[in-house]
Amino acid sequence: MQLLASLFLPTYPDPPGPKVVANAVAVARQLGAALDAAVINVDIPDVSNALSNLLLDLPAKIREVKAASRNRGKALLESIAAEASRCNVALTTQELKAQPALIGEVAAKEGRYSDLCLVGWTRDSEPVRMTAEEVVFSSGRPSLIFPGDRDVGSLDHVVIAWDGSRVAARAMGDAMPFLQRASAISIVTVTDEKALPGQDIAERLAHGLEARGLNAKAASIQAGKNEIGIALQEHAVKIGGSLLVMGGWGHSRLRDFVLGGATEGLLSDLRLPVLMSH
Repeated sequence: MQLLASLFLPTYPDPPGPKVVANAVAVARQLGAALDAAVINVDIPDVSNALSNLLLDLPAKIREVKAASRNRGKALLESIAAEASRCNVALTTQELKAQPALIGEVAAKEGRYSDLCLVGWTRDSEPVRMTAEEVVFSSGRPSLIFPGDRDVGSLDHVVIAWDGSRVAARAMGDAMPFLQRASAISIVTVTDEKALPGQDIAERLAHGLEARGLNAKAASIQAGKNEIGIALQEHAVKIGGSLLVMGGWGHSRLRDFVLGGATEGLLSDLRLPVLMSH
């Protein structure tokens, strides 16, 4: 059965990074997946009154913003259609609309109809951040967040961040299409961040994966003074990892927003593609 991956492309106020389209098609090709690309155009309600019309010509400004968003969306869809055709990836496309504050919510709801959600990460872009956070937290589907400014390459060395938790187990299970295609799997446990359910949890997972015919090795690291998300990425890059797999927001959403955590630190400085599940 062919997997279906959904790519979400918010077009307001700016389009995604230049590599997002090519990377999404490349991921779909590696998985043998069909790709559904959804641009999310801005829908700004008309809240003008006589005074605002007189002083600002607000309705005209709203029409201008919405038209620019639609034009960016059409350009993105044309670009991804050309790239999918070149790479022989099955593609469907759609145009969605959302008010600025609801872009992420619209993406999360649409993502529930696919096997995997894709979001190209653009630093300092609030719409992209909202989309990524809502898709991870609310879609109920695994979400691959990848840098939008460079090629992702082949995702053949998968690094699993493992703490024995429910969300980590969910992420590992959701990553199976990648694990089955990987040439190497590394399991890493951070030993100085919180109490763990055992000293050999990474080794136990490695043995379980090896019993499935997968090549897996276990290791442990210490985060030290680094945020755990940064420490995990640094280790993954150091050992040649091309994809990091981890659970997203293992505690309450409010706690992670206020206090940070692995997910928050990771998204503040994304260095490689990351597959998250909640």
